[in-house]
Amino acid sequence: MTSKTIIASSQPEEEARRMLAICNACRYCEGFCAVFPAMTKRQVFSASDLSYLGNLCHNCNACYHGCQYVAPHQFQVNIPKAMAELRGKTYEDFAWPKRLSGIFRYSGLTASLTVTVSLIIVFGLLLFLREPGILFQAESGPGSFYQIISHQLMVISATSTSGFAVMAIAIGLFRYWRHCKLDKIQTQHLRTATKNVAQMTYLGGDNEEGCNDIDESFSNHRRYYHQAVMWGFLMCFASTCVATFYDYVLNLEAPYDYLSFPVLLGTVGGIAMLVGCVGLFVIKWRSDPNPRASIQLGLDYAFIIMLFLSSATGLILMILRETKLMPILLAVHLAVVLSLFVMLPYSKFVHAGYRFISLIKYAQESQDGQQ
Repeated sequence: MTSKTIIASSQPEEEARRMLAICNACRYCEGFCAVFPAMTKRQVFSASDLSYLGNLCHNCNACYHGCQYVAPHQFQVNIPKAMAELRGKTYEDFAWPKRLSGIFRYSGLTASLTVTVSLIIVFGLLLFLREPGILFQAESGPGSFYQIISHQLMVISATSTSGFAVMAIAIGLFRYWRHCKLDKIQTQHLRTATKNVAQMTYLGGDNEEGCNDIDESFSNHRRYYHQAVMWGFLMCFASTCVATFYDYVLNLEAPYDYLSFPVLLGTVGGIAMLVGCVGLFVIKWRSDPNPRASIQLGLDYAFIIMLFLSSATGLILMILRETKLMPILLAVHLAVVLSLFVMLPYSKFVHAGYRFISLIKYAQESQDGQQ
């Protein structure tokens, strides 16, 4: 499928072009973030340019509160909302397979919870048919998880869903990379983009004072909660990798001791994700509705809730793993994690990859332009 087939002109794109033309003439917000310096390099905005600018925007809302042309002015400029709609269109345009993108975009939480409940029922039936009393049977010690759900079933279900997620995300990012027409990328471009992602530079606002999430006041709370979710997720991923090493190389079966490296990584990472998800949910719930795209809210909430549930069920399972509740908790946690894998390519999760690619292009434009 070619880029022309994927990208078609739409109402969000036309509105974005109209607003950006006004911004290009005004340029009051030129120093606010990366979007406006990138915008001023263009007089005409192609579909590729709009996707790039939309994903470069971090939705800090500074330009909305600083703009003299927002409603009730007749120009009705609303750059954060326009950029959010462009991001949503990008996720849908480049998703694979596209049909699943539509399902999760318009009913993300419903679809995710439906998959989760279905998997819980399936695991429950498998356990019941295997041995009716096993649903409330206490197990402890190494290998106790596999007494409930076989190691083979866990491996097949986890690798198939995670493999699908990785493949679907990779296809979408590859399509977006080609759409942005990135070439001649140098190490310094990647280094700059990686630094901006790790520090979440553009969630710090113009003067590191933060974003205008709820009203005109500045706050770095959204930046900190984002970092808690990001680093917490990476720590949980590292925990899984270490546990895999323990299992296949050291022949040590889960569950592991509370003070073991994989458990400590997963515990700290899980708590960080819980704190970050709650904080982001509260900010999103209380935020000003005017500079945001309402069509994206369902998908945003779905991703936050599924991340929260995966962390919460994992921590509860760890605490109660030697009780009679362990079999049920294991089935619930596994179902939540597998559902999360299925929804990842069509959720807010992909914004990390799209934004990273946009930051690479911005670093290239900025640094090459100075030479």
